[in-house]
Amino acid sequence: MSDPGPPERRGGGRARRAAARVPLRDEVMDAAYAAGWTIVRKMPEPAARLAFAALADRTWHRYGAGVRQLEKNLCRVLGKHEVDDEVRILSKKVLRSYFRYWLEVFRLPEYSRERILGRMRVTGEKKIFSNLEAGRGVILALPHMGNYEHAGAWLVHRGYPFTTVAERLRPESLFDRFVAFREGLGMEVLPHKGASAYGRMAQRLRAGRPVCLVVDRDLTDSGVDVQFFGATARMPAVTAALAIQTGAALIPVTLWYEGEYWAARVHDEIPVPAEGGRQEKIRAMTQELARVFEEGIAAHPEDWHMLQKVWVEDMTDGDR
Repeated sequence: MSDPGPPERRGGGRARRAAARVPLRDEVMDAAYAAGWTIVRKMPEPAARLAFAALADRTWHRYGAGVRQLEKNLCRVLGKHEVDDEVRILSKKVLRSYFRYWLEVFRLPEYSRERILGRMRVTGEKKIFSNLEAGRGVILALPHMGNYEHAGAWLVHRGYPFTTVAERLRPESLFDRFVAFREGLGMEVLPHKGASAYGRMAQRLRAGRPVCLVVDRDLTDSGVDVQFFGATARMPAVTAALAIQTGAALIPVTLWYEGEYWAARVHDEIPVPAEGGRQEKIRAMTQELARVFEEGIAAHPEDWHMLQKVWVEDMTDGDR
């Protein structure tokens, strides 16, 4: 991290932060990500991987709130009622995978087109390209698995730039860094909240373009309750709503790591039900999406990076 400077400079910094109403924690976060995209991306790769693996292990040993929530989530995936040695071992693997994701996010702008394409192993990719080549929009719905930033770069290098959304982050400069990072990879990035984002995604889909959304956790308070690993979870309705409104293909994709390679499975399209009202169709399609995510996560639980609350029970049991 950068030198905080002598005390008199730090005091002036506090005054300026108070005037700007930017919390110190947000400034620290912004500085950390700035260092990631400058220092980490230029480090020798073997040294960077060792450093991030050590950070992952340290985070796991500290056993903070994120790791505890991760293990609650993994208990549901594994069908367990409490954390045991198997869950603890798996959570350590997840932390290693998660920190690998962040290392690759910071270094991705340095990766060549040949590396991005050459180390990606995809099954079922024709389901994407046949629709796009026919002029039909495609909604790619993903969970927080593997490295979806790399998967996005792979799609761009295959000749299909796409539209996505980004959650508003604090401070604004950190949000701007993420937007610049993704736009630098060839993505169109829209702010997460607001009707304008939905409308622009619908326009892109009607024009026969792809939209990619990570949708295994609801951030809108307007999601759909689904059965997910035997309990009620809440997932966004946006992918099903867009498919119904625009006629685009809703296609789930699950991701994981295979050694030095990135892997993905493109699942079958989730069709719009022939019967029922709009809300019934949205619920049915989102439930099917949850079922597909279950399948992919169960196959590769070590690459599901979910350290937040997903299940409704967790959101109402007083541990927020």
